[in-house]
Amino acid sequence: MPDTHSHEHDHHGHSHAHHHHAPTGKNAGFRLGLSLSLTLAFVIVEVIAGLWSNSLALLTDAAHNITDVIALGLSWYAIRIATRPAHANKTFGYHRSGILVALFNAASLGLIALGIFNEAWQRLLAPPEVHSGILIGVGTLAFIVNIVTAWIVKEGSENDLNMRSAFQHLMGDVLSTLGAVIAGIMILFTGWNWLDPLVSALIGGLILWNAWGILRQAIHILLESTPGDIDMDKLLNDLKAIPGVESVHDLHVWSITEDMRMLSAHIVTTDQPISAGAGLQQASRQMLAERYHIRHATLQLECASCNPGGVFCEMGHTD
Repeated sequence: MPDTHSHEHDHHGHSHAHHHHAPTGKNAGFRLGLSLSLTLAFVIVEVIAGLWSNSLALLTDAAHNITDVIALGLSWYAIRIATRPAHANKTFGYHRSGILVALFNAASLGLIALGIFNEAWQRLLAPPEVHSGILIGVGTLAFIVNIVTAWIVKEGSENDLNMRSAFQHLMGDVLSTLGAVIAGIMILFTGWNWLDPLVSALIGGLILWNAWGILRQAIHILLESTPGDIDMDKLLNDLKAIPGVESVHDLHVWSITEDMRMLSAHIVTTDQPISAGAGLQQASRQMLAERYHIRHATLQLECASCNPGGVFCEMGHTD
């Protein structure tokens, strides 16, 4: 039986996608722009203070803040173009732009971290004198600015990799500036200038860890991998439990973005009228949306006499 996935459902699903993303994108764009402005203004202050106090911890944080400005700018741009409508050349629209930005942000953070490790090592070998008072004062101010900007962009970061890459940039700053303040206080009381590059190395490790998490998830999505929280065996059994479904094959689940999941499958059922098949499809889509948050499903119905392939078809192979 041919696919009865109607044009009406296609239109409804497409409208749902835009309804889901546009308001969030507009709000997120404003919040990202505000955070970008605050971060950029503070970078100038922090660079001057870092050079004046000869503090690698402050200069390290300023360097991270510069990458934050770039990351926030790219994330803001990605949200802007993600609201563009789909067209004949890009039938999924521009939603993947945020994943590409997250990939770039993570890769650039990795390079920054390697540079920090190198400079910290050089300063551990020959620790310069650090003006702890400036380190404490500017570090405290940086902590306040960073925690405010991180709070501004936190909303929506749980389910959006682009927003999460921006949020983790800023949270890295929150922890690193806290580390700089602690280093400054300890240097003030002990005179151990080597604490400054040690804190910088720890900050670099934190940056690298956050970068790896974002990079891994971005690659996972770009490789069309199954979302990590979906148990394919359970999903398959849930589909088979729907009345009228005899078997399922050519099953694929992937993500366009973290919160836009897609599914396609061939469902074997009895030979029946198209109207009955439409009801089976609707029941399947409702189950997928409620249990697995999959709201874009293409279900092709086939009669039992068809010759189905495996559950997960081998794309690119011909017999």
